[in-house]
Amino acid sequence: MATNMPPHNLSEVIDGIIQYIDNNDISIDELIQYVKAPDFPTGGTIYGYDGVKEAFHTGKGRIVMRGKAIIENVNDRECIIVSEIPYLVNKAEMIRKTAELINDGKIEGISTIRDESDRKGMRIVYVLKRDAIPNIVLNKLYKFTPLQSSFSVNNVALVDGRPQLLNLKDLIHHFVNHRHDVVVKRTTFELKKAEQRAHILEGLIIASDNIDDVILLIKKSSNAEEARLKLEKIQAI
Repeated sequence: MATNMPPHNLSEVIDGIIQYIDNNDISIDELIQYVKAPDFPTGGTIYGYDGVKEAFHTGKGRIVMRGKAIIENVNDRECIIVSEIPYLVNKAEMIRKTAELINDGKIEGISTIRDESDRKGMRIVYVLKRDAIPNIVLNKLYKFTPLQSSFSVNNVALVDGRPQLLNLKDLIHHFVNHRHDVVVKRTTFELKKAEQRAHILEGLIIASDNIDDVILLIKKSSNAEEARLKLEKIQAI
């Protein structure tokens, strides 16, 4: 079963994690006050909250997304202007599919589609026929084209090597535990390195305080290995 997790706002997630750390008994409904919903990078709006709530509580859910559209009068023609599209929807493919539906007669009332997107942002213009009713056309676009799409949440992750379906609180719980393990292991590693370095520095301090004796010991040693062993014995005293 494939994992499919929606993106979220980082600040909201951090707030939720802080609340969980402060109170491990926090409920999912309380966490939702901080982690409110997925945050899809292409914009659009989440249409209805039931799917979001189900995903947070169970780890599975269907989130309906709609592109952001307004009705405008452009050059004395009613137009539907789309400035944001649902997450993972390909703009060119959406326009192509819409054109096919218009040609097949499944969507009526649109005379022209123009892609006026530029570096400033997205702008898809549906120029309506003069007898078209804009809201009816817009509803058909939502119904028949990817302008309204859904994201199927499936929060499956490996926990102790086994796949598990995780709700919002489970995800935060396991993330906090993981970060705890990482920090402990990192700190243990850094402590070991610091202790090794301290051992070397202690030896240098002893050698510096007894520099004449150290030089004499080295001169009397037959080789470097013998000198090293004698110096280690002095340091251990």
